[in-house]
Amino acid sequence: MSSRNLVGLLPTELEDLAVELGASRYRGRQLATWIYRKNVVDLDAMTDLSKEFRAALAEHASVALPHVERVTPSQDGSRKLVFRLDDGARVSAVVMPDDDRITLCLSTQVGCGFACAFCLTGTMGLERNLTAGEIVGQLMVANRLLEREGRRVTHLVFMGMGEPLANYAPLVTSLRILTDAKLGIGYSPRRITVSTVGLVKGIERLGREDLKVNLAISLHAADDETRATLMPVNKSWNLEALMAAVREYPLAPRQRVFFEYVLLDGVNDSPEAAARLARLLRSVRAKVNLIPFNDWEGASFSRPPIARILAFQAVLLDAGITTTVRWSKGEDIGAACGQLREPIVA
Repeated sequence: MSSRNLVGLLPTELEDLAVELGASRYRGRQLATWIYRKNVVDLDAMTDLSKEFRAALAEHASVALPHVERVTPSQDGSRKLVFRLDDGARVSAVVMPDDDRITLCLSTQVGCGFACAFCLTGTMGLERNLTAGEIVGQLMVANRLLEREGRRVTHLVFMGMGEPLANYAPLVTSLRILTDAKLGIGYSPRRITVSTVGLVKGIERLGREDLKVNLAISLHAADDETRATLMPVNKSWNLEALMAAVREYPLAPRQRVFFEYVLLDGVNDSPEAAARLARLLRSVRAKVNLIPFNDWEGASFSRPPIARILAFQAVLLDAGITTTVRWSKGEDIGAACGQLREPIVA
């Protein structure tokens, strides 16, 4: 039996491992409780497990979290956590406090292969997928940091580096661990949002998983011509295909699909573009998050003036669509939406 990381294994897989090591399934459930419910990674601290079982675990497995290379604080109270992974790759997660909620923005890949024109992460290309342990580990580390302050992450958004639905199996495993109310970390699905550039097959698969997490669509234009120039993925799945998948996504009562729309000066911010967006979303239970463009070195876009941003919002509000302007946190530390990029090797 080769060594494996226990972080990222489903509780049922931890039960199977316990049996493989000659213990009962109950011991596997205790192990899940220690790791996921109590956020304990030291096997010796798991005192209700026998010394023999702990010794067997130590021989065949580890409880490993991503290494925090640095924590960069922002003037707005958010923090960027840069993790250095075992192979030297780096990814970021962002802790964003807002009144009584603390949101963690998680990464699912090293880099991203979808090359959205306005996103710095997309300039990296895709290096590799993260494992379920590397995804869940970001949250466990963030909570360990926050516990020193008597706080905890309350909401999770899969909007960091990478396209979540392009790393499908580790994403779903992570979501099952995060939402398992008995032996997992125990977050409500309503407090978890998975964002996608619009991978139609992935949206359809996720809808069949019965996970009940929120879906966010990175839209950024309401016509195919503009969207295809901003987002190459639109050439594979156009707006008609995307919106058909969105309408089929199962929603709980009062649940809505989120649409992310980065406002780019002179590109997609006109009143006509807002009217097109309102028409596109007419038959969808939608909430729109308008994101004024966050600048990065080498970008060919700029942020629209505030009057144009508010005029765009007003068109959507007049059409009866819930619309907020989301001023990204962490812009001063390169941690805002579309700004995440970390060097892959030292």
